[in-house]
Amino acid sequence: MKVSNETKVGALAAVSITLLILGFNYLKGKNIFSKAKTEIYAVFDKVDGLNVANPVTINGLQIGKVYEMHEKDKALTGIVVTINLTKDVDIPKGSYASISSDLLGTTTLTITKSDGKELMQNGDTLLTQNNAGLIEGLKASLNPALVNVNGAVKSLDSLLKVVGSYFDPATKNNFHAIIANLTKSSANLQILLDAQTGSLAKALGNVNSFTANLAKNNSTIDTTLSNLSKATGKFANMKLDETLGSLQGAVTELKGLMAKANSKEGSIGLLLNDPKLYRNLESTTYKLNILLDDFRTHPKRYVNVSVFGKKDKSDPLTAPLQDDSASHPLPKKQ
Repeated sequence: MKVSNETKVGALAAVSITLLILGFNYLKGKNIFSKAKTEIYAVFDKVDGLNVANPVTINGLQIGKVYEMHEKDKALTGIVVTINLTKDVDIPKGSYASISSDLLGTTTLTITKSDGKELMQNGDTLLTQNNAGLIEGLKASLNPALVNVNGAVKSLDSLLKVVGSYFDPATKNNFHAIIANLTKSSANLQILLDAQTGSLAKALGNVNSFTANLAKNNSTIDTTLSNLSKATGKFANMKLDETLGSLQGAVTELKGLMAKANSKEGSIGLLLNDPKLYRNLESTTYKLNILLDDFRTHPKRYVNVSVFGKKDKSDPLTAPLQDDSASHPLPKKQ
C-alpha cells in the first residue's frame, strides 16, 4: 500500500505538534511521563526574578521545578508558588524555601532542610524566608564602604588644605635647603664609603693589618699566655697564707719593739727618751776627748820613763784640740 505525500506531511505535523506540546509542558515543569506527581507549595511576599520552570534545589541538587505561580488573594497579600518535585527526596517539616539569584541573573528557589523527623507530604506548604537579592546585598555592603570613602576623601581634602597653607615661600625655601643638605650628606657619605680613598676603607685596611699581625704573632701570644698561666699556677701553689701569717707576726713584734723603744721602760727606751742620760753621755764624751788630746800632746805628764828629758810640767788642756783628721787622708789599703 502506497502512502501519499499528504499523509506523510500530516503525520509529521502531528508528531511535531505533540513534541512541541510535550517540550512546552516540560519547560513549564510538568512531568508528563510520570503518573505520580508530588506538588508542594510556598507563599512569598515577592518573587522578584522567579519564573515558571526555574529550578528548585536542595544543597545544590535540582529536585524539581517551579510549576505555577498565582496570587493568594485579590489584595495580593502573598504569592503562591507551586513546586513540582521531580526527584523522590525526603523533605522534613519545618524546612523553608528562599529565592536567590546569581550574577548571571539565574534565579533559583532553594529549600533548606530542617532537623525535623516528620516528612512533608503531597500538598504541604513550606515555610519561606525572604533573602535580599544579589544586587541588594551588594548595595547594602557597598553603602557603608562608600560612606567611609566619602569621609576619607573629605578628611584628605581638609588635610591637603592645611598642608597647602603651611607651604608658604619661606617654608618651601627651607625644604629646598633641607634637600640640598641631604644631597651634600649623601655625597660625603659616598666619599667616606669609597673603596679606594674612603676613610672607612682605610680603617678597614688598618683593622685587616692588625688582625694579620695578630695571626703572625699567634705563637708568641700563645707562649706568653702559657708562661703567664705557669706563673699564676706557681703563685697559686705558694703558701701565701703561711707567709702572710709570718709577716703579720713580724709586724706585730716590730710594733711591740717600737712601743718599748718609745716608752721609758728598758735600756733602749731610757736611752732614747731620757735627756739626762743623753747629756751625761755627751759630757763624758767631751771629757774623754780632752783627756785623749792632753795625753797625745803631753805624754810625759802621764808616763815618767824618760831618761834624758824632764817631766812635762805644763798646764793640762781644758778643751779638746781642733780636729784635723779631715785634712789627713786615710792610708790606702795594701
